[in-house]
Amino acid sequence: MQVLELLRRLPPDFQIFVHALDATGPLLERTRQLGYEPLIHALGPSLVHPTSLAEVVRLAQWLKTERIDLVHAQDFYSTLLGVPAARLAGVPVVVSRLDMVHWHGKARHVALAAATHAAHAVIANCDAVRDLVVHRDRVAPERVVVIRNGLDIDRFDSIAKGPLAAPLPDTGGAPVAALVANMHHEVKRQEDFLLALTAARRGVPALRAFLVGDGVRRPALERMASDLGLSQVAFFLGGRPDVPAVLARCTLGVLCSLQEGLSNAVMEGMAAGLPMVVTDAGGNAELVKDGERGHVVAARRPFALAEAMLRMLACPEGARRMGAAARRFVEAELTLDRMIREHDRLYRLLASRTEGARAA
Repeated sequence: MQVLELLRRLPPDFQIFVHALDATGPLLERTRQLGYEPLIHALGPSLVHPTSLAEVVRLAQWLKTERIDLVHAQDFYSTLLGVPAARLAGVPVVVSRLDMVHWHGKARHVALAAATHAAHAVIANCDAVRDLVVHRDRVAPERVVVIRNGLDIDRFDSIAKGPLAAPLPDTGGAPVAALVANMHHEVKRQEDFLLALTAARRGVPALRAFLVGDGVRRPALERMASDLGLSQVAFFLGGRPDVPAVLARCTLGVLCSLQEGLSNAVMEGMAAGLPMVVTDAGGNAELVKDGERGHVVAARRPFALAEAMLRMLACPEGARRMGAAARRFVEAELTLDRMIREHDRLYRLLASRTEGARAA
């Protein structure tokens, strides 16, 4: 989504080409609607397969032919393709590092670290990712820049004020805690949220919960909720196109992941003016700031999560102040304009090296 906003909003003097590994995915049609037909690089069964190596050479030749000034590789496989191709072509390359590489095995992390070292600049989306790249991957600090994700606040507010895409369960005016996270990976730890909800309801029996998101783990999570007696308390809403409108009807937001980069779910909760209870994972604490825009607790501590939720519910005025502070932070630090401006500045700096080399 951040890439789509770059395509949509970078100044018109940029000439942009989009490359992809295959012509599929939920964002393909939106990319085409912006006027970009991705150039496809189909990799082989491994990155050292002749097909993959041929694609590196093909991309390098294309970069030279088109006189490209800068390459930006956005994820794991595109980094392993784009960095060597850009190096072969003599073109500056920047890579994005957007998470704590929690889903990579050791071999993948080594490969990603090597490609990151070979890049001219690295974009981290939060300080926690920057620290990992600098201290664990040993990339020089001056080559790593933090550019936080941006949120389209006007669009968010429009959806928040608009009608719901589907009805919500009737909670009878009870306080509602919202957790927005996919259900594909254990790293999101919805289990801890359900345990925390059970504990918190001992203090506030009326408390309800909305779990927004879907994935292969959903049936097991629904069974767990049933076993905990939460079937009429924790409502699984599935994927929703109207998340801002759902959040507008909640009391507080929760994210209890083991690992994160800069969480869009936390950003959206803050944009909705919700006080947030989050785990100290990745960039969560940078966004929330314990005691100011919500509470931060250790990961895998459902009872600490419950205590933080209860503190919010026990002091509604304090919770409202935290929610208002969260919204102000989004407006000041997490706008799309800022995100685009910082990319623009970095792109022009790196591209100027290509122009200088050509002039020489």
